[in-house]
Amino acid sequence: MKIQYLIAAAVAGALTITGAYAQKPAAGGPPTPGFNTKIPPSIMTPDTVETRIGTLKFADGVPNHETTQKLYEHLDFLRGVEAFLTFVPAASVEAMRRGAVEIGATKSNQAVIFDNLLDSNPLFLTGNTDTVYCMAILDLQTDGPTVVEVPPGSGPGTVNDAYFRFIVDMGFPGPDKGKGGKYLIVPAGYKGALPKEGYFVTRSTSSVNLLLLRGFLVDGKPDAASKMFRTGLKIYPLSKASNPPAMQFFNGSKVAFNTVHANDFEFFRELDHVIQKEPIGFIDPELRGLATAIGIRKGKKFAPDARMQKILTDAVAVGNATARAISFYDRNPRAPLYKNSRWETLFGGVDYRWLEDGGVGGRNLDARLKYFYVATLNTPAITSKLIDVGSKYAYATLDKAGNPMDGAKNYRVNVPKNVPAKNFWSLVLYDPQTRSELQTSQPYPSKNDKRDKLIANADGSVDLYIGPKAPAGKEANWIASVPGKGWFALFRVYGPTEAWYDEKQWRVGEIELVK
Repeated sequence: MKIQYLIAAAVAGALTITGAYAQKPAAGGPPTPGFNTKIPPSIMTPDTVETRIGTLKFADGVPNHETTQKLYEHLDFLRGVEAFLTFVPAASVEAMRRGAVEIGATKSNQAVIFDNLLDSNPLFLTGNTDTVYCMAILDLQTDGPTVVEVPPGSGPGTVNDAYFRFIVDMGFPGPDKGKGGKYLIVPAGYKGALPKEGYFVTRSTSSVNLLLLRGFLVDGKPDAASKMFRTGLKIYPLSKASNPPAMQFFNGSKVAFNTVHANDFEFFRELDHVIQKEPIGFIDPELRGLATAIGIRKGKKFAPDARMQKILTDAVAVGNATARAISFYDRNPRAPLYKNSRWETLFGGVDYRWLEDGGVGGRNLDARLKYFYVATLNTPAITSKLIDVGSKYAYATLDKAGNPMDGAKNYRVNVPKNVPAKNFWSLVLYDPQTRSELQTSQPYPSKNDKRDKLIANADGSVDLYIGPKAPAGKEANWIASVPGKGWFALFRVYGPTEAWYDEKQWRVGEIELVK
């Protein structure tokens, strides 16, 4: 009897527990078909879904074979587009390295110098026609800690890593303050002994590092700056400091060579070279994962099959088109340099790390892409309020009416008097295709207040004219354009004064169509 009672009690308890845990219809309505309770529609997947990539079909939430294939094709495409948009900085540094090799500079102690300024023959993203550039590619993997001796009087100079991340400034904006000095660039993982004094020491996460120095014109001529670099710049491994190799210089002026990254499938080969060359820690796991997703992985051959080649070819085409949309029609509300103006900032209102409001808004990926699609070099000096040192830029791809500039038409830009520039100001035209200097009948598609004898107006301002033919009597102020081609412009000031930062005090005039 006692046993039967215990069994009955156990069964009753089990039924009670089962009833307590059984699913009951929610108070909001009857159970969803196939379920014990009402399921929120927002977490369900219909059997048929219409999307921009076509109709997707599912059986109880599981995609069928055709839909699965379609989604993987789309995912690979998305990864390819994102890889292009994300790795433009890395491919751009690689293109500059290849350009240096093309002209003969294959070692750190071999520099490319523009003795006669940067004319429109080399392809060089929005380079200026106003300073003597001296460029070298450092290879920390080969040389280890590397010394850069900067001569006194050097203008703004910068070292960036292989992803165009800032390493150090040199010259007037750098710690040597234009007095010259020795810089020591050290690999991030280097554990050997280093000098305790006598150097400005900094570390880089990458093997390849880009060094770009600028020298100012003297009396409107580049000779002094060229001599300064040729006699004063030294680059050598720290290990050879007692007997450094002699410098070699290759003149890049008037030479046709390319430093611009590819916009087709070749872009991914450029990126692969970077990934293979650089140490693992050069980029974080998420970026490495993005590259791996399209078949680019350190230590493995990049060998996409025919299917993936086709997808990546489409992806780079869309990525390139997207970069051009952002670069020429920026939707960033913080891009305009002035109120109601077509002139923009190249940095889009963020800092040199592309962080919005100190990082609260995260990293502005579109602003970073825009900058590196049309420009090179990254330094805090560009986004900082510096007085009398460094450089500032106004960027315009549209005229006052909001239209792209037409090389067959005539335009005018008024530059008010008292330009807030201690060193110089200039206006340079660029080709929308190459984002390099516009190739015209003039070797330098620009005007510079120190190099050119410009005609001033009665009020002290200067009108610059852009068009296929010079206006009568205004030849000194004319920059040639090319019918059938567009152009965009950069207005530069070197050594910005206080007024540059206050449009109520000074602002450059809009690009106006002259009818």
